[in-house]
Amino acid sequence: MEPTVLGGKLASSLMGPLLKKLFVADGPGAGLVDRPVRLKSLVSFRGEKRALVEKDVHRLAEHVVRQAVDSPGEPPFPTGEQIAVADALARRLLALGDLDMDDVQAVRLGHRELAAKLAHTAAAPDGLSADADHFLDSATEWACLQILEFFTRRSTFVARTLVEQTRSQAELVAKIDKLIARTPRPDSRDTAFERRYRAYVAERHNHITIYGIDLRDSPDRWPLEVAYLSLEATADGAHPAPGDDPGTAPVVLQLPAEEAFADHDRVLLRGDAGSGKTTLVQWLAVTAAREATHIPFVLPLRTLIRGADPFPAPAAFLSATSCPLSAPEGWAERVLAAGRGLILVDGLDEISATDRHRTRDWLGSLMHAFPGNRWLLTSRPTAVRQAWLATEDFRELTLAPMRRPDVATFVHRWHTAAEAAQFEGPLLDSLRTKRDLARLATNPLMCGLICALHRERRGYLPTGRKELYDAALAMLLARRDRERGMGAVDEVELGEEAQLELLQRLAYALVLSGSTEMDMETAEGIVERCLPTIALPGRQADAPTVLRTLLLRSGLVRQPADGVLDFVHRTFQDYLGARYAVEEGHLDVLTSHADDTQWEDVIRMAVAHARPRERASLLRRLLSGEQPRLTLLALACLEHATALDPVVRADVEARAAALIPPRTNEDAKLLAEAGPLVLELLPGPDGLTDAEALGVTVTASVLGTEEPEGALAVLRRFRHHRDLDVRRQLVGTWSRFDTVEYAAEVLDHLDRSDLFVTCESAEQRLALAGTRPWHRLAFLGDHPVEDILATVPTPESVTGLDLRSNPRLTHLGALLPFGSLETLRLDGCTASYGLYQLAELPLTDLTLGRITNLTGLRSLGSLLRLSLAQELPGGSLTDVLPIGAALEFLFLGRDTTLRTGLHGLEHWTTLTELSLGPLATPVTADDWRSVAALPQLTGLHLSARIVTDFPDSVEAMPELPGIESLRVPAMHGAEDLSVLASRLPGLRRVTLQTYPGKDFPADRYAALFPDVTVDMVSR
Repeated sequence: MEPTVLGGKLASSLMGPLLKKLFVADGPGAGLVDRPVRLKSLVSFRGEKRALVEKDVHRLAEHVVRQAVDSPGEPPFPTGEQIAVADALARRLLALGDLDMDDVQAVRLGHRELAAKLAHTAAAPDGLSADADHFLDSATEWACLQILEFFTRRSTFVARTLVEQTRSQAELVAKIDKLIARTPRPDSRDTAFERRYRAYVAERHNHITIYGIDLRDSPDRWPLEVAYLSLEATADGAHPAPGDDPGTAPVVLQLPAEEAFADHDRVLLRGDAGSGKTTLVQWLAVTAAREATHIPFVLPLRTLIRGADPFPAPAAFLSATSCPLSAPEGWAERVLAAGRGLILVDGLDEISATDRHRTRDWLGSLMHAFPGNRWLLTSRPTAVRQAWLATEDFRELTLAPMRRPDVATFVHRWHTAAEAAQFEGPLLDSLRTKRDLARLATNPLMCGLICALHRERRGYLPTGRKELYDAALAMLLARRDRERGMGAVDEVELGEEAQLELLQRLAYALVLSGSTEMDMETAEGIVERCLPTIALPGRQADAPTVLRTLLLRSGLVRQPADGVLDFVHRTFQDYLGARYAVEEGHLDVLTSHADDTQWEDVIRMAVAHARPRERASLLRRLLSGEQPRLTLLALACLEHATALDPVVRADVEARAAALIPPRTNEDAKLLAEAGPLVLELLPGPDGLTDAEALGVTVTASVLGTEEPEGALAVLRRFRHHRDLDVRRQLVGTWSRFDTVEYAAEVLDHLDRSDLFVTCESAEQRLALAGTRPWHRLAFLGDHPVEDILATVPTPESVTGLDLRSNPRLTHLGALLPFGSLETLRLDGCTASYGLYQLAELPLTDLTLGRITNLTGLRSLGSLLRLSLAQELPGGSLTDVLPIGAALEFLFLGRDTTLRTGLHGLEHWTTLTELSLGPLATPVTADDWRSVAALPQLTGLHLSARIVTDFPDSVEAMPELPGIESLRVPAMHGAEDLSVLASRLPGLRRVTLQTYPGKDFPADRYAALFPDVTVDMVSR
């Protein structure tokens, strides 16, 4: 019995006053005494001045129990247990005086918890029935509910509550005071200065300067939000997780670079020249200043070293970096002591080796004096060894090269800021199709240079790209350091020409070895042999010292692992290797490797470096190979040949014109065998015929697996093409590319007219749902119908649906949401049934193949076109096909006529076209009579397999004067069509469709059909 139910039997107006007698009367005041007022001080049956004795409490309990038992209705427990229950209730009420709490705490506890405490103190006696136990617990809860109500009405209760709150607040204030006492309090001057300093940092570092570029239309300063990208940082060598196999490879941590402090306060960030280290420092400083999370201090080491105090104390941080603001005395130390500092030390590689060790000692002393701050140190990879700051608990991160989406984002932001949006698209296409250019664009510095040169040339990259490489080399080898005010930072100073001489020898050695890496010992040997030929200022240095300087400052070579050297970009290796080969006259070495695709870019760069006579010689040797790929390589070299014998140029262009653009599918596939080099040579769409446009898209599609970025750049140029075959090719090659990107870049722009798009995966379904609506869709595989519907925002707008190899499709009523469906293909949907349901749709074109249950097909009277490619039940076509349909086209494929033949075909007098596929049984004379009985039949499609497999069927064909159009698909070129020519005297057009890979000339059959147009269609 719940207390609320029990309260119905024990009226509060009667029992409340009884329970009130358990407590002493109210006194004045709030009970402000040293110790809290306990319940035992409030009950009236304890203490010296008792108002009640225990017998009175027992009588009160007996009265409560009697009231409940005597109330109308069923007794709550057997009457024989009344005395025992009353005694137990009394003992629980008396237990109020034993509880160690006050009234405020009791109210906070609640009536149920209070009753539970009383029950625990005075348990029910053994032997009570379950009903009696239940009544006792309920009565106790009800009594506690009344008691707490009495407490809250006492005059001292509100005051006592306020006293408790006041005491709690006082304790909280005391704790906060202790915390503040341990934290130095900035005075108002600190607060005002920090506001000004944050604004200064946010403005001072919100722009970057690109050193080494002085092009006319390209400013060297850009807003930070243009240059900054969320690049990826990696940490190698993390330990395997607990429980992993001891032999587990080290974990590679990957995270956005701006989250370097996500779980570590000390970070050494490595990155190649131009990788974005300084830009990240500025981004972190500006972000901290704007969001007021930390106080940033940007400390470029090259600036500090030039100052009077190269390793300043915190008080000199601002003056050492030429900050014009004057901080309150001791401000910087107070910031660091509170752990609020973000110390960004940039350019460890830009100071000498001696100063680097002093920098480590300086940082160590600062971190020990001011723990709890955040510290970032940047460096090129080879400036210091691995774990150089491990003893100071620094995590080491390395900036990763830009990914393709990063490059696209940078190019977009650059052109937006430069107000040159018209050059953005062409540059992105060039970056996708030109492999050497794409390999160059892997960091913000090189991307900025490419954007600037592209804009300078009004949307064209420098001819042959030699100017681009020369500008990049000049920037990396000399101008960038010089314009940043840097001198020599190590034992030896290498000029631009000296660096070039060393680098091109290293590059040529790598090219000859067919490798992209060499061990340091080999590299030192090459440098050693080169040193006598170059002039170095000051004292002579040994090969290891020179090589270390080259690694540190050139920005072109690096150490990807201990004891290994490589070029940061393969394109620089090829460019410099070709430069040395031409200088040394090694043209025969170049042409002897022309068959090796790894030498393609080396040969092209050699043409760029060569003199006109040398160029002509190189190109003639390429053409002499009489190979399509070498002809195309020669064509690709022309863009690098500013000055060239016009006869040689014309010869190259004439030979290449026979290959590009491809004019047939077969030509397109052969052209693709030349490799990715072809992609940057493919023209269009302007100036191409529809057949040539189709050939170009086929070539690019085939190369999509090998070079998806370049192939996509070609295909996207054709996304507005009107030709249906071209659009079908663009749709059909989707699976070779990134699903989401291809859908956005190509599919979403296509004209949807008469075009189906095919989904083969869940990923493609999701991508398609994000494009403009498609009205014709194909789904290949086991896609649930509900997922198919989810792909289409408005199913009622779909007019064509093609479902193949889908065992999940069962009852065809599930397709009824496609209320405008006119064309439907079901092939390999073996579990489907309920064709009669389709009668509710406006279907005019239906294709069925490998459908187990054809029941209901006869009811589809709206059909105009019907294609069947499976065995039919019954003995006549009229037993299965819709007899009420005014069919105009009928295709009967393999096994369709096994039982029925063409018996009953004459029923559909509206037929104008009949297509007979590769049948499994001959066409009999009776079958032909059914065909001859069709009064409106003007078109006949006859598979070449019937001609070759059943020649007697062709002989049995009667004369059909009404046939004006004949189509023979899947021809190999050896079929005898002479009988058809004699049986079809009314022909006006013959279309011969080749079997894939079996092209033959149309004139082979033209003589059989005089005065008839003969078309050839290649497949």
